[in-house]
Amino acid sequence: MCGIVAYIGHRDACPIILKGLKRLEYRGYDSAGVALLTGDKQMLVYKKTGKVADLEAEIGNQNTSSFTGMGHTRWATHGEPNDKNAHPHLSGDGEFAIIHNGIIENYAALKAMLTTRGHQFASETDTEVLIHLIEEVYKNNAVKFEEAVRMALTQVVGAYAIVILSKKDPNYLIGAKKGSPMVIGVGENEHFIASDATPIVEYTRNVIYINDGEIAIIEGKELTIKTIDNTVKTPYIQAIEFNLENIEKGGYDHFMLKEIYEQPRSILDSFRGRIHLPDARITMAGIDKFEDKIKNLERIIIVGCGTSWHAGLVGEYLFEDFARIPCEVEYASEFRYRNPVINENDFVIAISQSGETADTLAAIDLAKRRGATIFGVCNVVGSSIPRATDAGAYTHAGPEIGVASTKAFTAQVTALTLMALAIGQKRGTITTNRLREMLNEMETIPAKIEKVLLNDAKLKLLAEEFKDARNALYLGRGYGFPIALEGALKLKEISYIHAEGYPAAEMKHGPIALIDEEMPVVIIATQHSNYEKVVSNIQEVKARKGKVIAIVTEGDTHLEEMADHVIFIPHCEEALLPLIATVPLQLLSYHIAVLRGCNVDQPRNLAKSVTVE
Repeated sequence: MCGIVAYIGHRDACPIILKGLKRLEYRGYDSAGVALLTGDKQMLVYKKTGKVADLEAEIGNQNTSSFTGMGHTRWATHGEPNDKNAHPHLSGDGEFAIIHNGIIENYAALKAMLTTRGHQFASETDTEVLIHLIEEVYKNNAVKFEEAVRMALTQVVGAYAIVILSKKDPNYLIGAKKGSPMVIGVGENEHFIASDATPIVEYTRNVIYINDGEIAIIEGKELTIKTIDNTVKTPYIQAIEFNLENIEKGGYDHFMLKEIYEQPRSILDSFRGRIHLPDARITMAGIDKFEDKIKNLERIIIVGCGTSWHAGLVGEYLFEDFARIPCEVEYASEFRYRNPVINENDFVIAISQSGETADTLAAIDLAKRRGATIFGVCNVVGSSIPRATDAGAYTHAGPEIGVASTKAFTAQVTALTLMALAIGQKRGTITTNRLREMLNEMETIPAKIEKVLLNDAKLKLLAEEFKDARNALYLGRGYGFPIALEGALKLKEISYIHAEGYPAAEMKHGPIALIDEEMPVVIIATQHSNYEKVVSNIQEVKARKGKVIAIVTEGDTHLEEMADHVIFIPHCEEALLPLIATVPLQLLSYHIAVLRGCNVDQPRNLAKSVTVE
């Protein structure tokens, strides 16, 4: 959700912080602010509703010279987006400042207690309550700044990644984490703190991923990490795996468009080194680690949210087709609040692009407590989910900056496909010849997506026709159903057109009532196992004067005559259809959103990494 960045060292802090906030703006863009400590122990605070560019204009040419500072870009939880609710927040005496990503769940009780002790609050946020609590502990216990932070956090319930400055201790920068992401960049006589590595990679490739319940204390050039229980920890430094160019637009108008076009490479990177064609073998360390258990698996449970849940639905088809294991797909947000039946024989797969999704992490915790084996599929090295699971697979999609997930989805489906095939091979439910066919076909997918991308100009023209639609239906059968769901999600989240995905056979059980001459209906109608039935569904839509946009197999002249518009895609194995058929739907949504004047990379009310409930 919110993005945080902080710096202490020998450089001018403000430009570093502002640039870092722009790179984190996909995490939240309701308001932004900075706090800077000057050499004469003054604290400069600037806050502004809107984008980081608005904050930058507010600061203007003012003297912001400082070697220590922090900044925040907000996705609002407590309190509407306005200047007073923007971060940083100050303590009552103005001595301390805080930025925060997360939610303090017991803020109301803490606020009531602090109010009785004379504290007055300037905002509606839970974050301001926390900095007042730190002030109260500091004054009443005669302890050092860092100790006051530690003691205050023992009273906090909720999730947080926080950074705190003190005018009294200008050489200090303190960060702490529980449930929200935080990474520390280690440079030469300088340190950085951020929500993820994107603001850091320009200055250093050495990072430390902070664990839950840890506090990072930077005093001058020295870094110390402690637990909230006051135990000193030895930090583990690792290298950032991506380059600065990976987080730049590279000549594209939007990150989303760049990331759509990166899919041939990101899919290739996600299976590169894992496929061995000569002996029809798949190497995945996480799967190999649990080979004995996998041979006797009775059930797979997949948990995820949003697009990751859609990838999980594809996984359900894959695991049941190739590994012949019953599979259930659950919304992590619902799974964690039920009393699900889980046991030690279950294999739980948690999917998350960021590796920080709060509901998915909570679902993992629940499954671990029930004794299940947990396997993570995520994109961000060093994130919380890989550290919380028993094993896993990185998707190697590279940084995804656009809020609407594109290349991360197809990379997740690639990883799930390899997992299903590998498990099927270990269980003897797929023959060597069939496995070799699938692996051969997978190696053709990047080239086939390149061919699909050649439809971009046609999809832009199609977007012109449907950009003013108020509603849309997406229909598919079998592997086409999750594609329909994902296509509808892309349209609604970036263009704000109401869209719903359905199994094509379910259209007659309600959604058909919505179809009229103004309703675009997108149908996955490739020449696979359900082709004839999908053709019947198209005829049903046409009989109600709906406008049919069909995703069809190259050479299908029958549907070319029947549908209002067709988008041709290369033939592929049915199980690999989601990797190809999703791409034109991404492009269609993108062009519609651009034509409607929407902010494609930062759609309203959405943020990239959902670290709150």
